[in-house]
Amino acid sequence: MPCAIVPLSKSDFPHILAVWESSVRASHHFLSEADIQFYKPLVFTQYLPVLSLFGLHGASGKLAGFIGVADDKIEMLFIHPDYFGRGIGKALCYFVFQELGVSKVDVNEDNQAACQFYERIGFKHVGRSEVDPSGNSFPILHLAIHDFR
Repeated sequence: MPCAIVPLSKSDFPHILAVWESSVRASHHFLSEADIQFYKPLVFTQYLPVLSLFGLHGASGKLAGFIGVADDKIEMLFIHPDYFGRGIGKALCYFVFQELGVSKVDVNEDNQAACQFYERIGFKHVGRSEVDPSGNSFPILHLAIHDFR
């Protein structure tokens, strides 16, 4: 399924946010509706503008998934649920690993599918925080990679 990875810009933010929300609703079962509504404007106004963003589009031309990085760290990786399990997340991670030297990621401890995904491609546990960057009590695992699988 993976095709060309393309840079994304501010004009893509509405599509990125739609993928983010669909993905979160399908995978972040530990978040309440209030939590989603808390993070949604932060994603749009605070997180996306400071990240280098890249995405893959599906055959329909719609954004299938995206990755956002800052320095050597993946800050966001979200795939539209219609494209789960098709290699998009791995392709995006491999791209930023190879092209940008990205080697770190934080993941919600309660998102077991994401934890397993990162471990499968070679990330290792290097630390843990009791709260997320917003101070909410969602434990975060800190992961790093040296050899991509």
